[in-house]
Amino acid sequence: MRQAGTRLTERERSIAGFPRSRPRQIMSTIESNLQVVSARIAAAARAAEREPGAIALLAVSKTFPAEAVRCAHAAGQFEFGENYVQEGLEKIAALPELPLIWHFIGPIQSNKTKAIAEHFDWVHSVDREKIASRLSQARPQHRGPLNTCLQVNVSAEASKSGVAPEDVRALAETVRALPRLRLRGLMAVPEPSDDIALQRRQFYGLRALLEQLNAAGFGLDTLSMGMSQDLEAAVMEGATIVRVGTAIFGERSKA
Repeated sequence: MRQAGTRLTERERSIAGFPRSRPRQIMSTIESNLQVVSARIAAAARAAEREPGAIALLAVSKTFPAEAVRCAHAAGQFEFGENYVQEGLEKIAALPELPLIWHFIGPIQSNKTKAIAEHFDWVHSVDREKIASRLSQARPQHRGPLNTCLQVNVSAEASKSGVAPEDVRALAETVRALPRLRLRGLMAVPEPSDDIALQRRQFYGLRALLEQLNAAGFGLDTLSMGMSQDLEAAVMEGATIVRVGTAIFGERSKA
C-alpha cells in the first residue's frame, strides 16, 4: 500500500477534478478548508449559545479518492461519510491503518445492506422496516450494534428518500427493538434553499420530531442535518452532526 506523502496515481488524479500534480497543495487546501468549516460551525454554535464541541463534523468524501480522505485525516478529521456502497468499501479497504469512523449516508438498496452492516460504523439513511431488519440481521456480533439514524423527508419531496414525519414514531419503535442496531437519532436532506428562514423551519421540524420521540422515552442524541450551504441554520436548530463535502474537498466532477 502506498504510504502518505507519496505520488498520487493517475486514476486518483483524474477523480473528482483533483489536480494532476501538486499533492502538497491538495493537502494544504483540504487542511485550510477544514479550518474554515470548523470556524463556521463554532461561530454558528456561539450564536446559538451552544458549545461548538457539541457539533461533530462529518466529511462527505463521496466521489473523491482515498488520498483525499488520507489528507483530511492528516489535518485532524476522523469521521467520513459515503453515499455509494462500493465506493465506500474501496476506501475502507484502502485505508485500514487509519483510525477512521465510516458513516453511510446514501439511499439504501436491499442488496447492499449486508455490506453496509459489515463495514460501516454508522448508517444515517434508514427509512423503512425492511432495510432496518436486514441491517440488524447482517451486523456482525463482534462489531457491536450499528449506530442508526432514521432519514425523514421533512420537505415532502417526491424525489427524496425518507420516512414521512407522521410515520417516524412507528419506524422508531421497530428499529429500537432490533438487537443489532442502536437507534441514535434522525437525519434529513431538506429542500435546497438560500432562504435561511426556510432552512431553519425545515431543520426545526426535524428537531421537533426528535423532541417528541424523546418525550416518549427514546433517549435519542443525534440530529444529522446541515451541509455546506446551510450548516449555520442547522446548528442554530440543534444539529449534532453536520455533513459537509464541497466546502472541504471542493466541487465534484460533473462527468
